[in-house]
Amino acid sequence: METSLHRQLKERYAEGGGLTEQRLGRYRIDVVRGNQLVEIQLSSLSSIRDKIKALLKKHDVLVVKPIIIRKHLVKRKREGGQVVSRRRSPKQRTLLDVFEELVHFIRVFPHKRLTLEVLLVEIEEWRYPGHGRRRRYRDNDHEVEDQHLLEVHGVHEFRSAADLCRLLPPELPKQFHTGHIAEGLSVERWIAQRMAYCMRHTGALKQVGKLGGAWLYEQKRGKAA
Repeated sequence: METSLHRQLKERYAEGGGLTEQRLGRYRIDVVRGNQLVEIQLSSLSSIRDKIKALLKKHDVLVVKPIIIRKHLVKRKREGGQVVSRRRSPKQRTLLDVFEELVHFIRVFPHKRLTLEVLLVEIEEWRYPGHGRRRRYRDNDHEVEDQHLLEVHGVHEFRSAADLCRLLPPELPKQFHTGHIAEGLSVERWIAQRMAYCMRHTGALKQVGKLGGAWLYEQKRGKAA
């Protein structure tokens, strides 16, 4: 079942004459804007990897990936019932979470016909008790009834491997390891390792040696794929 969030984002990208829910061969496309196909993916990019790879053979594609940086939880007594509580979720995501998605998308990105647009969004999520029933959106002790877009706080566009380097700390040594990235961004080392993995496999970074047990990297210069 389509969420309100997905529908709202389709309407956002269809503004100005775009067509929604169009059939193209065996695929259904969220939005068609002239010669560009728009796919809005709320779940993992891995689930549309093969679809996007196929579409890129003949079409320009914009993949829209929302990252929920702020979530307000609205709890109902039952499905469609009275609201019993509202609170803000303590979970916070950031733009760096895009690398969690890219780990499974590096066989597709970058591509000369592909644009990846990451939206930093604030949403409202409506829930009700699950009572042990199995449903698509089951999460611990509740079911997700719907999600609504409240605000888009940022839009970040990635067209090439070099674009990913904008997310590195501004001051890095010429040769650096993931410890430098982690320290510069004030994040855990494993997050920096995931960033380096994606950047290396997409062609943004190259390995140039080791320092102790840590790989050293350099940014690739010149035109990126």
